[in-house]
Amino acid sequence: MKKIPVRIKYNHYNVLIGAGLLGRAGRELLRNLPSPGSQVFVVTSPNVRRHWGEQLEQSLKREKLSYRVLEMNDGEPAKRLETVEKLAEQMVQAGADRKTLLVAFGGGVVGDCVGFLGSIFMRGVPVVQIPTTVLAQVDASIGGKTGVNLSAGKNLIGTFHQPKAVLVDPAILETLDQREFRAGLFESLKCGVIRDRKLFEFMTQQREKILAQDRKALERVIVDSVRVKAGVVAADEREAGLRRILNFGHTIGHALEAATGYTQLLHGEAVALGMLAATAIARDAAFCKPGTADQIMSGIEAYGRPHPATARPDEVMALLKSDKKSVAGKVHWVLPERLGKVVISSEVPETIVKNAIDNVTTKEGLPLIPQGGTDQH
Repeated sequence: MKKIPVRIKYNHYNVLIGAGLLGRAGRELLRNLPSPGSQVFVVTSPNVRRHWGEQLEQSLKREKLSYRVLEMNDGEPAKRLETVEKLAEQMVQAGADRKTLLVAFGGGVVGDCVGFLGSIFMRGVPVVQIPTTVLAQVDASIGGKTGVNLSAGKNLIGTFHQPKAVLVDPAILETLDQREFRAGLFESLKCGVIRDRKLFEFMTQQREKILAQDRKALERVIVDSVRVKAGVVAADEREAGLRRILNFGHTIGHALEAATGYTQLLHGEAVALGMLAATAIARDAAFCKPGTADQIMSGIEAYGRPHPATARPDEVMALLKSDKKSVAGKVHWVLPERLGKVVISSEVPETIVKNAIDNVTTKEGLPLIPQGGTDQH
């Protein structure tokens, strides 16, 4: 088992990574109880519970933990305030108190909602993350960002609430929907572009093994991605500076998700399109050499270029300015300079941005994502 520390000044915690960790989760949760006899509330989705719920519950029973399981949908449409309110009401009815331990057992949507719930329930209770998708394992479960969506944009209501621990079991990915699996890998490619050239090169060289879920190759991708995220978060917990580099691909990606009503693209797919657009912007605005842009784009497309979003470019442009990372109406772009290094700039000609958005949007219709999400099939 690998242990990767997240060295935040006032809240040091570990990300544990290892196959079979789910079966030992009860032991780790016992270590993180706020007090002896604290009640554990596990929040998960019906799909995840069907495949992996029994294994988690058996580990809780072995440690004689008092627990309840609550369910929520795992699709983006569920990432709303009403979901958080409903869960909070259920917790109160079941006797939750300030010594409750919350467990987020699901993908990024579950993790974000439960993290947000933990930050506000009775003014804050501890949370342990047990992520079940690639995207959640390599990115969303680490760093303490929580939140829900508004119609105007993604994650516009949220908090910082660091978990007590993150338990990553790569074996859980065996039942992951293939589209969701592939989409999550774009977040690892992002880590390679912004901070770890060797990770990016490994992913391009070992593409077939990774897509076939070769245990060793996949675990290396997860471990290296978590190291990147943990290092950045430890240096800049609240996104005052360095942490902004994690937004590579997310600026346009979030706008594409909002413009399509969160019904066409998985989050990782939107990020992939956003990375392609940001790389084109960097090339056309002379932040990077054409050869560097070609290398990044080829690496992303090797994992399957997502279909363009069915959205009006002018609407996407308008949404960029309402992004929570914009300052005084100016978008701050994370742009690759070379593999493993990015720069942040708000000085990008609008015509270059428009051209990049044109290349990731289309007027043709796309199939809708199932309402319940696509986590575990």
